[in-house]
Amino acid sequence: QVQLVESGGGLVQAGGSLRLSCAASGRTASNYAMGWFRQGPGKERELVADISWNSGRTFYVNSVKGRFTISRDNAKNMVYLQMNNLKPEDTAVYYCAADRSGIVVLASTPYWGQGTQVTVSS
Repeated sequence: QVQLVESGGGLVQAGGSLRLSCAASGRTASNYAMGWFRQGPGKERELVADISWNSGRTFYVNSVKGRFTISRDNAKNMVYLQMNNLKPEDTAVYYCAADRSGIVVLASTPYWGQGTQVTVSS
């Protein structure tokens, strides 16, 4: 079992930056793949980025490539999403998720945080 708590959301102007953090608790949290999903107004939840347990593999959705960076610190059981050059279309609730596979994070995983709001004004 792993519990996830996100922080770092907020209101930012277009072109600005935010860093989201996710604290994972649980004895084997470092073995899980970790990821960030988002759900914008009237949109379906989508995977933004994920990272394997050893940081050997990362994935980014095309719309954030070159702007967002996912990273993790297994010693601290933390995962981060650095978001630069934010755009109004990045406005969404961002959710941290964990997957026992250790490699990818599937939307079917049962391990989710409560979400943090990111709002980008134009």
